[in-house]
Amino acid sequence: MSDNADSSRNTEPLLDIRNLAVRFGDRVVVEGVDVHVGRGETVALVGESGSGKSLTARAVLGLLPDGATASGSIRLGDTEIVGTADADLRPLRGTRAAMVFQEPQTALNPVQKIGTQITQALRAHNPIGKAEARSRAIELLTRVDIPEPDKRVDWYPHQLSGGQKQRVVIALALSGEPDLLIADEPTTALDVTVQAEILDLLRDLQRRNDTAILFITHNLGVVAEIADRVVVMNAGQVVETRPVHELFADPREAYTRVLLSAVPTLPGTTAAPHLETAVAESLPPADPAEPVLRISELSVVYRSRRKNFQALNRVSLTVAPREVIGLVGESGSGKSTLGRTALGLIPATTGEVVLQGVPLTGLSHRELRGLRKHVALVHQDATASLDPRRTLADSIGEPLLVHRVAAGSLLRAKVGDLLESVRLPRDYATRRPGELSGGQRQRVALARALALAPRLLVADEPTSALDVSVQAQVLDLFTDLREEYGFACLFISHDLAVVNQIADRVVVLRQGVVVETGPVNEVFRSPREEYTRRLLDAVPNPDPGQARAGRDASDSVPLALGA
Repeated sequence: MSDNADSSRNTEPLLDIRNLAVRFGDRVVVEGVDVHVGRGETVALVGESGSGKSLTARAVLGLLPDGATASGSIRLGDTEIVGTADADLRPLRGTRAAMVFQEPQTALNPVQKIGTQITQALRAHNPIGKAEARSRAIELLTRVDIPEPDKRVDWYPHQLSGGQKQRVVIALALSGEPDLLIADEPTTALDVTVQAEILDLLRDLQRRNDTAILFITHNLGVVAEIADRVVVMNAGQVVETRPVHELFADPREAYTRVLLSAVPTLPGTTAAPHLETAVAESLPPADPAEPVLRISELSVVYRSRRKNFQALNRVSLTVAPREVIGLVGESGSGKSTLGRTALGLIPATTGEVVLQGVPLTGLSHRELRGLRKHVALVHQDATASLDPRRTLADSIGEPLLVHRVAAGSLLRAKVGDLLESVRLPRDYATRRPGELSGGQRQRVALARALALAPRLLVADEPTSALDVSVQAQVLDLFTDLREEYGFACLFISHDLAVVNQIADRVVVLRQGVVVETGPVNEVFRSPREEYTRRLLDAVPNPDPGQARAGRDASDSVPLALGA
């Protein structure tokens, strides 16, 4: 929490939103919103998708989508935003208020060096020469802890890791020395250790510059770590506004209690002192019969003309029938490569992958295709994995058609049964992905994956983009489907709290090597390896008191940079 947060509440707010409404024609999507942010204060906007969080934030910069209009009042310092012409708002963007976007990959120009992008922003705000702008760009990269900033200023975005790209986006936002930083889900796509570093960076920058932060997120663990006050939104309206400790300890509104109770937790933590958190019921032990998947001494090397990259190094594991194995580790640890190699989508360089008792090495395309009837993949981004032009019936029914399992009226009946199994109405079969919410699209992706009743499911970050309450629903559904269909699963995630809720055993990967493995409760309660402890320590604690006590205790430990 900012040192001066309490005093900021007693002074004139830097950002003062009163009775804000946003309309698309006659349709009101945001109504009666009041938000106040003082200098040096962090206010979190939380709520499910469609609650109006991002529209409220975009209205502060006068950047509403085409067709949207705002009414009410938004005062940024002494400037009224609502009703001001776009040309008059441009000088304020970047200098009075700036935005850090969720996905740095799309926020940065892939064909321009990062130094060029920062110098362009600097020169747009100030009449300075190229040499001075380059010097200040290196200065900004230093402030956001980019290693070797004098060299990396000439790098392209693709040469940086995800965490480094997000640091560059923050540097761009700071180039105009704004009074207010609007951070729109800035850590959602990052693994836990990089997320912790970005949160530490934002806190440090706030302390040094007395910057106000409007932080938009669906991760209540992050809210507990960083926010002074919390504004809870639902269906375009403010439900509750409270100091963070009060809201987590004693939420007044039922909707807030639902959000808090949906937060997955690690052993030894709680979402809120008075709430029972959702914990998966204990499932019967896995069948000790022939493993669904056996991987022995697996290595995968990606070869290129310049340099080979070893993605996996002598990895061994088994997956029993009905067992869920959580694969965890930082970005680049080899989790997704391991999942795809298990499905036969990536060939092993050395070692052996045995699926359903059949070694994958040496199989013909026809033999491999026949074996793939028994496996399925659930992608992280359900929107990208579903063809927007096809109906849900077409997408879900495709595996049944390809493998000649069903056609005609039998196919339609099976599609209806699959929709009902993921708790969607049968008549959704005629809809297209664009007509569904994010959680509904992920349910459709599950239905498609289960069409052939696979023995092994590989779920690659299936809940990382979902709101906390939708995530809880999908995880509950996953547990029910596992009971109904009896599949085994490799569950890939950077969210260790989710893995704690869903998995039987966990495999910790680092740079392609298995660091630690065992029953999830044992590993997470008493990790043997320092790397596992570091991953667990980086998970945001959804209890403000515990989170800040832990942070204060570790303030003397230097931050590992370069993520």
